[in-house]
Amino acid sequence: MPHFTKPAAGSWTESFPQLGTEPVDYTDSTDPQFYEDERVAIFKRTWLLVGRVEQVPKTGGYFTRELKAADTSLIIVKGADGTIRAFHNVCRHRGNKLVWNDFPQEETSGTCRQFTCKYHAWRYSLEGELTFVQQEGEFFDLDKSNYGLKDVRCEVWEGFIFVNLDPEAVSLEEYLGDYGQSLKGYPFHEMTEVYSYRSDIASNWKLFIDAFAEFYHAPVLHQKQATKDEADKLIGYGFEALHYELQTPHSMISSWGGMSPPKDLNMVKPIERVLRSGLFGPWDRPDIEGLDPLPRGINPAGAKPWGIDEFEIFPNFSLLFWAPGWYLTYQYWPTEVGRHTFEANLYFVPPKNTRERLAQELAAVTFKEYALQDANTLEATQSMLATGTVTDFPLCDQEVLLRHLHKTVKDYVKEYRDGSAN
Repeated sequence: MPHFTKPAAGSWTESFPQLGTEPVDYTDSTDPQFYEDERVAIFKRTWLLVGRVEQVPKTGGYFTRELKAADTSLIIVKGADGTIRAFHNVCRHRGNKLVWNDFPQEETSGTCRQFTCKYHAWRYSLEGELTFVQQEGEFFDLDKSNYGLKDVRCEVWEGFIFVNLDPEAVSLEEYLGDYGQSLKGYPFHEMTEVYSYRSDIASNWKLFIDAFAEFYHAPVLHQKQATKDEADKLIGYGFEALHYELQTPHSMISSWGGMSPPKDLNMVKPIERVLRSGLFGPWDRPDIEGLDPLPRGINPAGAKPWGIDEFEIFPNFSLLFWAPGWYLTYQYWPTEVGRHTFEANLYFVPPKNTRERLAQELAAVTFKEYALQDANTLEATQSMLATGTVTDFPLCDQEVLLRHLHKTVKDYVKEYRDGSAN
């Protein structure tokens, strides 16, 4: 097992003195009023990832996003000028939801020349302008230029589409800070083969981020993902990451796990040896530009045994880079104080043959099992947190990103509450 040196401060946590080392109060994951304030303070005021540009490749391409945490539904559309815009999904006549198919609460996508309301046939251009009113003469001094769709700030970073409901918020570039700059150049645009999962999870949204932001649990919870001999080694030695970093409100963790192929093929299961793939993705790195060298933000410690970096882009976007040459995103969308929708997307370079496709499919289904093992545990966690029997929990040095997340969320809510009180 690799040996890792703690930073000069003695521990990663103590390297960030603003976090403290005392037990962390988890009532932020069970208190209904905190959840309501959290939705306003965070989900209505920060940049939220809603999709990628590949979802709207042509003029008129659109998709909708249901953002319950922010009390809205959005239309994301590519206009005739090539610009991607976001609008509230509401008709300006009587407030009907503008874009939906058979079920109003379900997301949809497609291509169109204009948007037409199902209720009274008001029409809107791809740029959000009101272009047609049924029986317009029946209205009183109606100026159509005053009744376009309500727009939402929408900006694109490296092909990722973000929105922000706060018109006064800083730009996306400023919000992402150095992380945004240091990850530019990664070949996201080459990785267009996508495997997607979505699940309703009975836990607070922060608890699932907690699960993925530390590897302390991996040797125990995920031991069946490895052969018995390998699992026994991990249990015996434990796990430690290469590097932790905070760029508040964001953070990242860099780890040696994820190297493929393994040094000893007997470490993995027969199907993984046949397909040259597994939990860490296909073993054969794609021959594309942008992976050698990697952008400076990836593997910041310059470690030879590096395998994976996970960036936590606040509030609910996890971006993971894997050494074999693919990436993964997680998102956590609150629906109630103790429930959220979990989304996972795995991105690969399109396969050139059947074996490559099967290698990707194996990685995708293995990851699904891996993620749902965490989900099942978190539902048990939420049920017991809700009892209030225990509220404060000690976190170890490998859980520094968890400590940072809960502090950041509480700071946002405090600032909002202080502002509301004035």
